[in-house]
Amino acid sequence: MGQTRHGPGRIAATAALALAALIMAAPLLWTLLLSLKSNAELLRGTGTAFAPPYTLQNYADIFGHSAVFGWLLNSAIVSLGVTFGVLALSSLAGYGFARLRFPGRDVIFILVLFGLAIPEQSVIIARHQMFSALSLHNTYGGLIFPGLAAPFGVFLMTQYFRAMPKELEEAAWLDGASRFRTFWKILLPLSLPAQATLGIFTFLATWNDYWWPLISATNSDMYTLTVGVASSQMNFAQTNGLGFLMAQAVFASVPILIVYVIFQRYIVAGVSRAAA
Repeated sequence: MGQTRHGPGRIAATAALALAALIMAAPLLWTLLLSLKSNAELLRGTGTAFAPPYTLQNYADIFGHSAVFGWLLNSAIVSLGVTFGVLALSSLAGYGFARLRFPGRDVIFILVLFGLAIPEQSVIIARHQMFSALSLHNTYGGLIFPGLAAPFGVFLMTQYFRAMPKELEEAAWLDGASRFRTFWKILLPLSLPAQATLGIFTFLATWNDYWWPLISATNSDMYTLTVGVASSQMNFAQTNGLGFLMAQAVFASVPILIVYVIFQRYIVAGVSRAAA
């Protein structure tokens, strides 16, 4: 049995996975090392990143850069707003497609799935014109509303609700519960793994989004962290240095890393149940 578990094939597979993980993590490790070096040293060459001394001065400078915390707050508000909005709308739509019968249900569901095949860039001009007409640019609403259209979220919640036994609803109806009470008290709590999965994906995608905030937020006070860091790179690279820019990148990644570490166990549970 020991030879089966630790045979040459398993060792080779483990080595290949470790090598792939190292290759994928290399840019992150490089960014971290550069963020710990003084800007004066990096002016002489980035090869000094592999040798001490290291410093936390770049991170200390972030706390003295007031705009960074404004960008961080904007990213938090937009990401949380989109996440909670997507969870609410996708749960309601998923329950409707999975449990309710109404004319055109299947056709509407197919139209929703078509949204997965439409790239955001193809509708960006129409969206920009519409938001301009409504004066929504440089507002939180303008940054949040586009993200609420989530075909993947509707599909995921629909599949999850379909997998639930119908006997749960029938038993609640026999006890006199309304359809909404059944959804709210029974089915929705049971869908928490799928909601956690959808919430993580939505939060990460919104936090890392650069395309729409770059177009909609033209006022620096409304920049999200991704746009703010990019603007620092374009405008202040010569002043603050490479190490400071790398420290900003690491600082921007910490919140999503924390979110992923806390909720990662729900990803496998939610996706596996939806695919069943």
